[in-house]
Amino acid sequence: MLSKNAISLGGFFFPKEQILSKKSRIIMWVVIALLVVAVIAVVIATSLDRGTSIDSSDFIRYTTNYGAAQKNDSGEVINNNGQVTLQFDDDGDGTYDRTTTVPAGEVITRVEINGYQLTGRAVNGSVYTTYYASLYSSNSVISTWDESGLDYNFSNPNSGSYWSSIITVGGLILLCVVFWLIIRSTAGGAGRTMSFAKSKARISTNIKVRFTDVAGAEEEKLELAEVVEFLKQPKKFSDLGARIPKGVLLVGPPGTGKTLFAKAVAGEAGVPFFSVSGSDFVEMYVGVGASRVRDLFDMAKKNQPCIIFVDEIDAVGRHRGAGLGGGNDEREQTLNQILVQMDGFESNEGVIVMAATNRADILDPALMRPGRFDRQIYVNLPDVRGREQILKVHARNKPLAPDVNFKTIARITSGFSGADLANLLNEAAILAARQNKQFIGNQELYEGVNKVLMGPQKKSRIVTESDKRITAYHEAGHAIVARKCKHCDPVQEVSIIPRGNAAGYTMTRPDNDDAHMSREKIKDFICMALGGRVAEELVIKDITTGASNDLERVTEMAKKMVTEWGMSEKLGLMTYGSNSQTVFLGKDMETHNTYSEETAKLIDEEMHSIINTAHERAVNILTENRSILDNMARVLIEKETIYSEEVDLLMEGKNHTEVIQYMEEHDSSRAENPFKRYE
Repeated sequence: MLSKNAISLGGFFFPKEQILSKKSRIIMWVVIALLVVAVIAVVIATSLDRGTSIDSSDFIRYTTNYGAAQKNDSGEVINNNGQVTLQFDDDGDGTYDRTTTVPAGEVITRVEINGYQLTGRAVNGSVYTTYYASLYSSNSVISTWDESGLDYNFSNPNSGSYWSSIITVGGLILLCVVFWLIIRSTAGGAGRTMSFAKSKARISTNIKVRFTDVAGAEEEKLELAEVVEFLKQPKKFSDLGARIPKGVLLVGPPGTGKTLFAKAVAGEAGVPFFSVSGSDFVEMYVGVGASRVRDLFDMAKKNQPCIIFVDEIDAVGRHRGAGLGGGNDEREQTLNQILVQMDGFESNEGVIVMAATNRADILDPALMRPGRFDRQIYVNLPDVRGREQILKVHARNKPLAPDVNFKTIARITSGFSGADLANLLNEAAILAARQNKQFIGNQELYEGVNKVLMGPQKKSRIVTESDKRITAYHEAGHAIVARKCKHCDPVQEVSIIPRGNAAGYTMTRPDNDDAHMSREKIKDFICMALGGRVAEELVIKDITTGASNDLERVTEMAKKMVTEWGMSEKLGLMTYGSNSQTVFLGKDMETHNTYSEETAKLIDEEMHSIINTAHERAVNILTENRSILDNMARVLIEKETIYSEEVDLLMEGKNHTEVIQYMEEHDSSRAENPFKRYE
């Protein structure tokens, strides 16, 4: 069975990595073509020169009969249907003493002798070869040739075949070329094998990214600005006895711009930038990772001052001394080499190592100590002002409508990373292009926000009336409970249009970025999350699978309240977790609880108590506001989506007819600017 990693070319199997480039494929086909041509040439030359091999007695008979056939006075030649019959009178008595039959045209007229090899050319152009060992021991044959006037000479049989000589020499040359190419290719393969030990770092000498391209992280810029000064004016700090930092570790959630910060530092300092991923050091061959580390630092020393950037350093920087490989696996060898290179016996002045990770908790302590990564800079999610600046940066090359207000968009995108905001603008641009618009407007931006949060709308999905009704009551339950709970975020949008994996959604957006969550707010969140399930229980008189995600979030929040955040009066101000919260290769392969079975039972009871209390609150809220629940569900069934204004009207006691009329009157203005209600 052919491997998935091999490709067949002309019956030969080559690894994919050896024929990835177009140049490699062309060379391979040229080699195969030359090999085929060389083989054909040799075969042709051999066939031209060798002739047909026959027995020596037949060879002599064809030559001696030639002489007799020339003496018509002593014999007779009879041609009978392609057979030449030679009749000879040897003694002159008038009778034929000898009769020989020779195939027509097989009479040899010329013989070339090279040692014991005889080559004869017949009348019809055929070539015959044989070996006659007694040629020089008896002169009878040569005497017969002399008498008959046969043309023979002692020479190389190939001397008269110029074309065969040319073809033979050419074939040999082609074979030599083919073998040379094969040897070169083999040598190149060996070189590539040895090149495994070479670093895969990509060097950039003209980084155009600047700090102005990185928005929303002013404090982080100030920390990194000192690194730029170190690289630009090292003497300024060395005169005061300051030591250039060996390494800078950027820590933060995905998409916050850690890699961009590293490029900006190199761009501001104007120094070479060596970028490599942590996984680039890991190979199946022993010692390759450590060799690549050495090669990387050797290249950096030749180009100092410079920056080495290792992205996702947790791939090789995890805790040592545990896991499947014990203390001597390949990953640990690579990490040991990194530790030595950063702060070992050799000096690396002018080489600053920058690394990025979102898993700083699993890095080896030796990597985190001063002298290695001297500085750890936390790149957090941007706040509302940072999000506004990031939106402006990513919108530089995009045509926007005049009424676009990034301040409003930034306020409703709490929790978005820089990558999320960039994706938001990109999705908006795609939507505008799809609709053949010249500018990106508020409609596209609003849809981009929702698409990033929950996925694309699936309006074409066929939804039965029963499912539509269940979804409407489910989402209405969420919205009403959220409005009745004091600490819940404001409800901005309620929809029964499927998005992503959700049949509907209730969108709440905070007015500001909360750094902390209080116990009462968490309890209100749990109550709101259970509002959908409670609405199904009250109206449908049954329960569905639609609340599965709600229950997952509720369970997780209740567990953290009890075991991590100390929000249980019975369990007190303690955390109840495991001795290893993070399971990964290189650390403990399993977790062990640090509390007793009685405590585990108490934890379960407390979680049930929190969830059941929230469930009772949700039941009371929806029971007291049953008319609002029915009216909101009716509006959702007819209009599919309502916004904060309609939710306010319904909570004030307006019936569904009045709300629908209000929506029809304001649909046009809302379509122009969906962000208007947030301003």
